[in-house]
Amino acid sequence: MDRPIIPAAERTTAEAETLRTETDRSAADPEPHIAVAAASGLPGPGPQRTPNAVASSGTDARQDGAAPQTTADETARATAAADTAEEPTATDGTADADRTGSTPPAPQQPGTTADAAQAETTADAAQAETTADAARAETTADAEQVDTTPAQPSPTTEGIAVPGSTPDAQVGIPTGTEGSSTEPAEHQHAGTDHGDTADDGPGHAGTSHNDTLDDGPGHADHNRHAHQGQAQADTDDGVPNAAGADDAQEPRTPEEAGTDGDAEPAADAAPPPPVDPEQALAAVGWELDPRTLREQAPDPAQLRVIRDGLTAKLDTTLDNRSRARLLSLRAVASRILGDLDDALGDARLAVTYAEATGEFRRTALARARLAEALRWRGDHAEADRLFAEANSPELPDRLRALLHEHAGRCCYDQGRLTEACLHFERALDLRHGEDAQLNARVEVALDAVAERAAADGFGPPPRRPEEVLGTPRPPMATFDEEQQLWGYADADGEMVIAHRYAEAQPFHEGLAWVRRPEASRWALIDTSGAALIEANNGYRSVVPFSEGLSWVSMDGKGRWMAVDRMNIVKIPPGYEEARPFRNGLAAVRQNGGWGAVDLTGEVVVPTRYHRLGTPLADGREVDGFTADGLAVVELAGRRGVVDRAGRVVVTPAYPTVVVHPVAFLVATESGRWGALDRRGEPLIDPVHPGRAAVVAEIDRLLADASPVL
Repeated sequence: MDRPIIPAAERTTAEAETLRTETDRSAADPEPHIAVAAASGLPGPGPQRTPNAVASSGTDARQDGAAPQTTADETARATAAADTAEEPTATDGTADADRTGSTPPAPQQPGTTADAAQAETTADAAQAETTADAARAETTADAEQVDTTPAQPSPTTEGIAVPGSTPDAQVGIPTGTEGSSTEPAEHQHAGTDHGDTADDGPGHAGTSHNDTLDDGPGHADHNRHAHQGQAQADTDDGVPNAAGADDAQEPRTPEEAGTDGDAEPAADAAPPPPVDPEQALAAVGWELDPRTLREQAPDPAQLRVIRDGLTAKLDTTLDNRSRARLLSLRAVASRILGDLDDALGDARLAVTYAEATGEFRRTALARARLAEALRWRGDHAEADRLFAEANSPELPDRLRALLHEHAGRCCYDQGRLTEACLHFERALDLRHGEDAQLNARVEVALDAVAERAAADGFGPPPRRPEEVLGTPRPPMATFDEEQQLWGYADADGEMVIAHRYAEAQPFHEGLAWVRRPEASRWALIDTSGAALIEANNGYRSVVPFSEGLSWVSMDGKGRWMAVDRMNIVKIPPGYEEARPFRNGLAAVRQNGGWGAVDLTGEVVVPTRYHRLGTPLADGREVDGFTADGLAVVELAGRRGVVDRAGRVVVTPAYPTVVVHPVAFLVATESGRWGALDRRGEPLIDPVHPGRAAVVAEIDRLLADASPVL
């Protein structure tokens, strides 16, 4: 029955009498057990479980024998930890601590609500009844406090919640979590889609609300308090991981935990909370086959239960982000269980949902999981292409290293052992040899390479990126010294377009702008040399094609407009300067101010900034927006960050801002460096002498992020 939870200190004698009366009535006519989620911040009963079932979520059992209380916020954090790309978040207050997961949940100590309620009930019973009646009341109260109803026979694996009659019961999803009262709880990603609805269109990509790592580190002052081994199913920096969280692999039962002298018997402890299937998947200790370099599940039955839990969550999930995550995780489970057709179907659909969000890291992760499913099926060409497409310098190094590791395994399957070794070497370089689990897996892989090479050799030479991606290498501009003219040659050095141009731009998207010696205006040609736009159209200045459009100017000084390959004007003239389109946006200058337009010509960032260009942490500078839809802007000598929708993520207030894959590096007037998270909140105090030290601190904060493919 439903009864409000009242702190023991506020209960009156009459309330205690009411509780005792209800307890006696429950003993006489027990109600069926119903798993309910506790209100945020208050303890609540767990679902029906076998006495020895424990949650393998990376949280140890209490030393006094009582299981930690799990709130709705904690379960929302577990779901949110499965949804982003390795991004640290600030821990400013309780809400931010919940969002980052950097502060472990405090176990309930003796004397809390449940213990006080039991003590009051026992005391009242002793005063009002005989000794025998008091003993019976205590026994009945204990029976109500701890659900001792025998569990129904089911194919459960210890520590994994079994799908039951409702989706909430199946995966332990809380209801009424902060952020929405109408969406299912698994849609709420604490610290990620903060305040977002289920609108997952491309306009949301790259915003400060979509990119946080909910189970990542908090502020630098708090990062040491993060759970070691916190199970994380899906961070945006993650791909296949051969090992789960160490602490989560061997959960202790209440009997094992109850070693303190003052510990209560295990039977008096509240049942442990249900395990979210995403947490459970992250906690699986994968075994790597030393010959095939494929992961193996130590307990296939447990993995099937996890897959059922993911299916249950999918049944109540509607938004693109969550469906992309859950489908790709279910593909992982199906692949390792050997159901390769199911894995392939889920993985392809996950990529479709991820691409619909417009979020770069989410799409890269979905593609990597699809690539691994294809690899297991023997479709190596498509798998190689997807691994190459997913990898990008704008991704976190942790994710890039794992992408190289798995691309190397795919090359190993094909007998391309030299190419495989190059991928493994790159993976180690990206992690600087500091990732012990990665080092161990690569060592196993290199042993397998050595054994195969001894028998069959190292195979064909490494391929060029164009070969892996399946895109033809465009002709390269070459200059004839004798004629003083430009032409184009193919990859073998054979001339495909004769030397006849005074100027020649590189090919982009199969198109190149060229100018003949007798002409003052540019023409557009394709890879065969055929003219698509003649010089008589009057373009004195041109910009290479990007994303189907090229900026052109009739006078060579201003009034830039965008045309397509058929010379149809898509964006009318009116801009003093224009940069190539990148990720659907182009930086433009109008009336002295910089802003951005989309492919339709709509102004998405007002032309009010004095500069728009994005320096990256690896030393490169992007001429516009990053793949995550972020750009650094300057206003009155101070720099900040805007997203692709024009929202200000970081107010222009810093002399220098650098975009890191999971944060923003900022410098103060004194030259000290710190970091902000992707919401623009403080992450690392500006006390470091250089940005390299800040990057190293971010890596330490992310030490617990353990992605799963």
